[in-house]
Amino acid sequence: MIRSEVRDHVAEVVIDNPPVNALPVKGWFDLADTVRRLGRDPEVRALIVAANPEVRGYQAGVDIKELAADPTKKTLIDVNRGCREAFAAVYDCEVPVIAAVHGYCLGGGIGIAGNADIVVASDDATFGLPEVDRGALGAATHLGRLVPQHKLRALFLTGTTVTAQELLAFGTVERVVPRDQLMQAARDIASVIAAKSPLVIRRAKESLNAIDPVDVKRSYRFEQGFTFELNLWGDSDELRQAFVEGREADV
Repeated sequence: MIRSEVRDHVAEVVIDNPPVNALPVKGWFDLADTVRRLGRDPEVRALIVAANPEVRGYQAGVDIKELAADPTKKTLIDVNRGCREAFAAVYDCEVPVIAAVHGYCLGGGIGIAGNADIVVASDDATFGLPEVDRGALGAATHLGRLVPQHKLRALFLTGTTVTAQELLAFGTVERVVPRDQLMQAARDIASVIAAKSPLVIRRAKESLNAIDPVDVKRSYRFEQGFTFELNLWGDSDELRQAFVEGREADV
């Protein structure tokens, strides 16, 4: 589900959970643990978070079927914590993190990419938050690191997506390349970083986080409160069940 390797001082973390790379509770915690472990490794100087290129997209968020199968809400609480841990691990990683995004990047994928230091994308990549259509809220904090404020609101409220080319124009994606060149583009950037003083780079990452205008971890935690509130009503259950059953929701 989460694979990793280190070569030439660059760690590569790969999300690999077909068919859509949605992650269950365990997957989110595994991702968090892997990123934290590699970030602490003194031999690692940069880290890439990518996905299995044979899966159509980068990451499709949480496993909706896992949530729908648990009427107790424990899975909802656990996956909220798992997402928070994974996003924070990317943000707090002691070395710079490069997100290499292909295909769709939805929900939790936005949390990963939005917390990364650098984003490279394939020319077929799209980014969005379908949360409103799934009876959930969250990750607007992270989408807000990729698009301007009014674009954020339009995307969030309509559930539509934005292309990699549009993000390139906004300056939030560093490079857009054909899919078969994506990993090489990420490795090229990582190798430039890895060639620099590891001490300076680690302090640079820490200093950049310290001057961020938004506390992303606190902001996302606030959003999650609304997700839990929605789940006290019936709409969230119906929207998730309708998605699982492939039908229109009765709301």
